[in-house]
Amino acid sequence: MTTSLELIIAAIMVIALMLYALLAGADFGGGMWDLLAFGPRTRQQREAIADAIAPVWEANHVWLILVIVMLFTAFPRAFAMIMTALHIPITIVLVGIVLRGSAFVFRKYDAQDDATHRRWSLLFSISSFLTPLFLGITLGGLASGAIRVENGVVTSGFFAGWTTAFAFACGLFAQGLFAFLAAAYMTVETSGDRLLQADFRWRALFSGLSLAPAAALVFGLARTGAPEIFAGLTDWWAPGLLLATSITAITALVALWFWRFQLARLAAAAQVTLILAGWALAQYPALVVPDITLQNSGAPEVTLRLLLNTLIVGALVLFPALGYLFVVFKRSGEAKPFIKA
Repeated sequence: MTTSLELIIAAIMVIALMLYALLAGADFGGGMWDLLAFGPRTRQQREAIADAIAPVWEANHVWLILVIVMLFTAFPRAFAMIMTALHIPITIVLVGIVLRGSAFVFRKYDAQDDATHRRWSLLFSISSFLTPLFLGITLGGLASGAIRVENGVVTSGFFAGWTTAFAFACGLFAQGLFAFLAAAYMTVETSGDRLLQADFRWRALFSGLSLAPAAALVFGLARTGAPEIFAGLTDWWAPGLLLATSITAITALVALWFWRFQLARLAAAAQVTLILAGWALAQYPALVVPDITLQNSGAPEVTLRLLLNTLIVGALVLFPALGYLFVVFKRSGEAKPFIKA
């Protein structure tokens, strides 16, 4: 029975991670496009990104908090090992999240001269680039098989796994995914301005096309950089998932080409969801490949039951609240202005 509880909680963690990628990931992508804004509508592009992010960016981090809380409650041994072995990239991620949010707010409310605005914009954009990079690197480190644990102690040091070419390829792939999501979402957010839509449409097409070689690089490096993940990605279920992911990717690109932006946004979200689902299936049942699994790191059954009950009660509060937030600010499909307090 304990094993089924562990599996249920792990599935909820994966779903929360998917929601974090779909929501907060797009916010990070928006920060990337803020730095890469160019052309005659540079200022309008940055203002549109800020207006789209402003109402929801803080709420979107609830999913990452949920994943962390579930990890140390349901799988305390895995939490301890992960935070020990990967404390360097995880610290960079946390610092990046804090700096990014702080810079975003200070850019809005600090003195509005050009020098001050450029300083906060640069910090916001650099944090938006680095955070998804190290999120992907962290996931790559967990999957690499280079992190070894013996008798509850990490024996592989603090640089194993996450400093490999495979892990950095995962980080670059995460950056590309988030940039693609952000651009696809922004084509809907800018529905009131055809020229701005065209700017983000081209960005979405470019970043979407770039995902194919990035994914091929990750897959190729996995053969030696994460052999257990490579084996999982070539298992019996993998061709069907690859086909489904390819269909969503092609649908998103075709929809972007024909200016069907609502469809493109849905297809892009489905593509990212399927990619994360495939990763989770390939890594199952390991939390840290190969030594830490769901079974050998799970908390006592009573703890798992209490956590699951708490999640059910919390969902009754969380989902209506978040739904109301998005209805208020995203009802028309357009970004609402960042209203000063």
